[in-house]
Amino acid sequence: MAAGLGTRMRSRQAKLLHPLTGLPLIRYPLRAVSALDADPVVVVIGHQADEMMAACGEHSVRFAHQSQQHGTGHAAQCAAEVLTDFTGDVLILYGDLPLLTSEALASLVAAHRGAGAVLSLLTATIDDAHGFGRIIREHGRVVGIVEERDANAAQRAIREVNVGVYCVASSFLFPALKRLRSNNAQGELYLTDIVGQAAAQGSVIADAPVAEAEVAQVNSRVELANVERALRQRITHRWMTDGVTLDDPDTTYIGPDVMIGHDTVIGPNVILRGSTQIGDACRIDGSDLIVDSVIDNAVHVKFGVVITESHIGAGCQIGPFAQLRPGTHLAANVHIGDFVETKNAVIGSGTKANHLAYIGDAEIGRDSNVGAGAITCNYDGVRKHRTVIGARVQIGSDSQLIAPVTIGDDAYIATGTTVMQDVPAGALAFTVKRQEHRPGWVATRHARETKAGPATPAKKTKSTTKRRAVPKLRARTAAAKKRRSR
Repeated sequence: MAAGLGTRMRSRQAKLLHPLTGLPLIRYPLRAVSALDADPVVVVIGHQADEMMAACGEHSVRFAHQSQQHGTGHAAQCAAEVLTDFTGDVLILYGDLPLLTSEALASLVAAHRGAGAVLSLLTATIDDAHGFGRIIREHGRVVGIVEERDANAAQRAIREVNVGVYCVASSFLFPALKRLRSNNAQGELYLTDIVGQAAAQGSVIADAPVAEAEVAQVNSRVELANVERALRQRITHRWMTDGVTLDDPDTTYIGPDVMIGHDTVIGPNVILRGSTQIGDACRIDGSDLIVDSVIDNAVHVKFGVVITESHIGAGCQIGPFAQLRPGTHLAANVHIGDFVETKNAVIGSGTKANHLAYIGDAEIGRDSNVGAGAITCNYDGVRKHRTVIGARVQIGSDSQLIAPVTIGDDAYIATGTTVMQDVPAGALAFTVKRQEHRPGWVATRHARETKAGPATPAKKTKSTTKRRAVPKLRARTAAAKKRRSR
């Protein structure tokens, strides 16, 4: 159920669209359910329906529309309209339970089928039950759920709560939903009332416990931050258990889809997002951002590097303070140094660009060297053009390669050259710039400055703006100075 706006978030964006470790909240219950091979999966949407459908991503789901939100029971009624031909067990859960695991859902389904129940639910015993519906039992048997606003003092003291996850036989569920009434403090249709219906009929009701850590809901930005912290701890613990060293787990942000190889060491303040894959024996020094990129084995990413949608070959050294933009493909043992930027560039093995270079829309062969200050001038103001550089090419410092241009293998581009035409293989390219000297020029300049004397300060121009008289302020200022001098 994902139709609500979530007013306590104080946001124009629907609650389940807010990101959690880089993914919309709605993705987490969908992932937990998909592990059970449930089919079909129905998502009840309302606020920002188009955005919610897009946020479901690759998951194969049906959508039920709840244009007006009249409670959880009403949301279930909307879903039932999409399941008119379905028979079997229906798993119902809220969309704001991102820490709930597929294992907990599987345990509920097993308890439900093992007991031959018509209705089963997850429960948790927690210290702070504020906001949760309380589980009502008679002789150990679940007979109902009381929402907090409808509970009396004795019921509010109960610590066993309803998590909001049910497994219900369709033969009971669909008729029970039609019998729901809104005679409660909220004036809404409560899904929890079907538990009372099942108890009144003498039907078998089963329950399965779940750990308190899995039932944290997201109703505010504070709760979102708390859940983010818990999820990050779960992720970092998993990777450390699997052989990854995290120098400072508390400042390491690893997305749920990231993959990391054995014996990789990750420093502080590192953010790994999206579908990033990092190989074995890598070193990520710290303060690095890597998004949707593949890092092969034994790569060293130094401090302050940003890598986006790129592929880094084995043994490469990147940074510090480099940016690899989308479309960068580095072969093995490439060196990209400080303040080097690449974009849509394919760079051959062993090539180095160690300082202050821009390589955009370019292809460079193996074992070439790009000097400091060299740039590929790829944009003519209308469209981008490509630069092709062969193998074993030396690009001198402060050179400009005006694309489109091709430089053959083993060519040498002299320092400060502006390359506007193709350079043949093995050729030296240089721009003719005659160096001139003017003997005695410094002494002549000094003599001229001495004769001219010191520079005359600029004349102050009289302001035409009428100044306001402030006699009282001046009087107070003078009085204050007099007091301080005593």
